[in-house]
This record gives sequence, structure tokens and C-alpha cells, in this order.
Amino acid sequence: MSEHASPDLPHLATEIKRWGQELGFAHIGIGTADNHPHAQRLNEWLQKGYHGEMGYMSAREALRADANALHEGTVRVISARMDYLAGGEDANTVLQSPQEAYISRYALGRDYHKLMRKRLAQLAKHIEQEVGKFGFRAFVDSAPVMERALAQKAGLGWFGKNAMLLNPKAGSLFFLGELYTDLPLPVDAPFAQEHCGSCSACRTACPTGAIVDDKVVDSRKCISYLTIELHGAIPVEYRRAMGNRVYGCDDCQLVCPFTRFTKITQEEDFSPRHDLDRASLIALFSWGEEEFLDKTAGSPIRRIGYERWLRNLAVGLGNAPWSDAVEAALWARRAYPSALVREHVAWALDEQRHKRDARIATRA
Repeated sequence: MSEHASPDLPHLATEIKRWGQELGFAHIGIGTADNHPHAQRLNEWLQKGYHGEMGYMSAREALRADANALHEGTVRVISARMDYLAGGEDANTVLQSPQEAYISRYALGRDYHKLMRKRLAQLAKHIEQEVGKFGFRAFVDSAPVMERALAQKAGLGWFGKNAMLLNPKAGSLFFLGELYTDLPLPVDAPFAQEHCGSCSACRTACPTGAIVDDKVVDSRKCISYLTIELHGAIPVEYRRAMGNRVYGCDDCQLVCPFTRFTKITQEEDFSPRHDLDRASLIALFSWGEEEFLDKTAGSPIRRIGYERWLRNLAVGLGNAPWSDAVEAALWARRAYPSALVREHVAWALDEQRHKRDARIATRA
């Protein structure tokens, strides 16, 4: 707690929001630290196995429900929103260009974790200069924190039918970060009103039907899970539905009516690197491992590793229109040392052969 005997907490809360804006955050909210209703829903989700291979979700479930267990003395959570949509090729244009690789818009630039943690640390320093030493801990998708639930309690948005946090002025194309603190700051009103109404655009748009109920996503069907979290083979029944999505999927966000209010971020670190917003599948598939490591340095893409990068791209090439160039690219990896890559390349070559045969048949 602060060394100052009686800090002006309402004034401090106002200052925190001002400092947050100066640091590049689009929205700062303050909420209570309890999370029990959301923790119960998480438990039900886990019991149904919707987390797939993400064992860390269940292994640290208790810490998500109790902020004090994660950081002793926590009574408030300062939630921060940072928008990430950068310039570059239009997302829908890339999705409609099957020879190009679609990479989730959040992953086109530098990894957001370090950037946001640094900004949150700067925010904490501002607070410390105002009130003296206080207890805090910063999180950016780095610990068992129920970020969306805490952000909703802090007034940053509501849960959409795709389980994403939606903000009426920004859609859902933003990152979240938190400061757990022992300062008993005045809290903001939770965002209680939901604005989705009868809209079900996200559920309709999901390529694999992963949104299985209102605010419930079966990760095992989700393309983001399949291309990022899943370590083994991508189930054959979802491969065609993946299209050219080789890292993540934004479909449920892109069709959301509130996405039209999203503003282009001013954070240069989120700008596309190495033409990843418009790169061809063949070009990315041709990267050697050293080139992959070099060009994904500081990028969230690197976390999947080179083997899964090739796995995902092989599926994208299998879904691409037939061409000699696509077949040649796949044949070049036909004997790749990884059995995982070879299996996906073999599948892609079969898909390409079917398209080639169909093309020949229509000309006969």
C-alpha cells in the first residue's frame, strides 16, 4: 500500500486514465478483483473439453478465480486496452485472394507482450511518483488472468457471441493488459449492457462452426487454435475450411458490425513487417528455417516454430487454386524430415491433383 497516509484516490483514478492515454492506451478502466461468476463459466467450459490441448487453462484454473492468490493483497485491477489494427492490405482482400497467406491482423507486426508490459510498468511508475511505493503486478497474457472478464468489470466492453470482448467504439481488434494493485481505487461501472441483439454474424461466418453456443467457442474447431495452439496434425475435416488462413483467424471479428468503428493504431510496432499482410503462400513456404527465425524475430508467429509454420502453409497451398508453381513448391517439401510436414504436404498434393484433373476434364 502507498507510503502516503491518505492519497486522494478519486483524483488518482482520474490521473491514471490520463497517464494511460498519454502512454498510448485507448481505454483504461478500474474494476474489482473478484471473478467468481466468470470463473464458474470457465470451469464449465473446461469440463466440456473445449480447451483442447491447452492444458495450462485447467492446470492453473484456481489462480484465475482468485486475484489475491496470483498477487497477494490485490483489491483492484486496472484494465488497459490497446488497439492493434495497422495499415496494410485489407484483411478481406487477402481472404479473397487464395494464393496469398492470411495472417491474423494482430500478428503482422512486433509481439505486443513486451510493448504493453513496458507501458504498464511506466503507468505504475507514474502512480508511484504520485502516492509512493504501492503493491502492483503487471500482466499481458502472461499469467492465469481472466483478462476479458476483468475488462468487462472495469467497463471496457461486453462479451460478444463469439466470446470476444466488444467495445462500441473499437469492435474487438485490441489487446488487453492489467495492473493488479492493492490501492483501493474507486471503480468504474461494469459494462452491463450487451449490444449484439439478434445479430449472429460471427456464428454464421465461422468457417469451422467453432462458436457452438452464445459466448461459447469450442477451441478444438477454431482455426486460431488449429494453427497456433495445436501441436500435432490438423484434423482433415477442418483443412479445407482453413482456406488460406495460416496463422490465426479473424473472420468472426471482421464481420462484427462494431469492427467498422475500429481506428488505425498509431503504434508503429504493430505495422506489418516483411509484407506479411500480403505475402504469397509460395513465398512464405520457400523460407528456410534460418529465414523464418530471422523474419519472425520479435513476432508472435515465432512461437509456433518452423515445423508448424510449414504445416499450416502446406494446408494453405492445398486449398489454393491449382498451378504448376503450387505443385512444384509442395514437391520441394515432399521429403522434408518432419513426418508432420510430410503428411500435410501429401494431403495438399492430393488436393492439387484433384483440382488439376478437374481442370483437364472441363477442357476435354
